[in-house]
Amino acid sequence: MLKHRTIGYLRVSTVEQDVEKFRSGVLAFANTRDFGKVDFVEEKISGMKSWRKRKLAEVVEQLQAGDRLIVPELSRLGRSLIEVLEVLNLLTAKQVTVYSVKEAFQPNGSDMQSKVMRTMLALFAEIEHDLIVARTTEGLAMARLNGSKLDRPKGPGKSKLDPHKDEIVALLRTGSRRNYIAKKFGTSEVNLCLWLKSRGLQDIREEY
Repeated sequence: MLKHRTIGYLRVSTVEQDVEKFRSGVLAFANTRDFGKVDFVEEKISGMKSWRKRKLAEVVEQLQAGDRLIVPELSRLGRSLIEVLEVLNLLTAKQVTVYSVKEAFQPNGSDMQSKVMRTMLALFAEIEHDLIVARTTEGLAMARLNGSKLDRPKGPGKSKLDPHKDEIVALLRTGSRRNYIAKKFGTSEVNLCLWLKSRGLQDIREEY
């Protein structure tokens, strides 16, 4: 019989040295639920780094159905709510259970509390994205007023949507409509659909 694993993921920033408080918290959480042995994956890396550039990416890839991932807090999964939701969606699709010690709940569970929390996280992620877009727009406007040249780099096959690929994928996976995404990135829904098809992303669907 295949034995399911329980992984404790601990990330500290380059200025935050102590992982022991996180380790003890994860162990206590696992012990109260009789999860058995916990294998830890630790790394010291800035919270500004995307989860795909951390050891977490390897953990997400290797975890299998029935495995568990325990983190000290949800913020350890990504540098933004959009990234946190992306990781949760990927692990939910793989049937991996995620637990957060600080929030004391299973963020990708099927119970009502988990569903409500995911809905709230998705809403906050959309607000977060709106704020980022607003700040970017204001910054570009200010740069133009100051006389800066902001011409978009030209090149065959390139699209202004390319730099936003990860954000667009995350929004699609958290249920945002294509017309909403197109409006946010200053394009039409038709152009967005053509771009998704050209990048092989046309089949992305909401994952919870």
